[in-house]
Amino acid sequence: MNLYIKQHVFTWADKFSVYDEKGNEIFYVKGEAFSFGKQLRIYDLSGNELAYIEQKVFSFRPRFFVYRNGNEVAEIVARFGFFKQEYFISGPDWNVTGDFFGHCYEITDCGMSIASISKEWFSWGDTYAISIADGIDEINALAVVIAIDAAIDTANN
Repeated sequence: MNLYIKQHVFTWADKFSVYDEKGNEIFYVKGEAFSFGKQLRIYDLSGNELAYIEQKVFSFRPRFFVYRNGNEVAEIVARFGFFKQEYFISGPDWNVTGDFFGHCYEITDCGMSIASISKEWFSWGDTYAISIADGIDEINALAVVIAIDAAIDTANN
């Protein structure tokens, strides 16, 4: 399945639309404008919350948690080295490799591709293409990708 995240330009809070391959909006993501740390929620078009992403504020490294139905399903931790940046995902135990600053990376599980992410460069605002492997929970994969994007944004600011 291919999803496309379109980040709206000039918003006070984080706001994203998520589209399918045909350009139909299927999810939206809203962030809290005035909160300590990033807090993002993924909704379906009926307004039902599908996932909640929360940044641990007082942490040495950017750390985000993904919740579904009140249960933690993933923890994303950023680690910075001298020459590269890494992300570790516990819960589903996924690995993440690639060029994070260029928004071109892949999430794998035991060598199998879970999702690949690439940035669309010639668009108004930030648009990301996410290719999710068959049989993978698209909401979990989407939430992890959004959390990594939030961690990148936190590290850059």
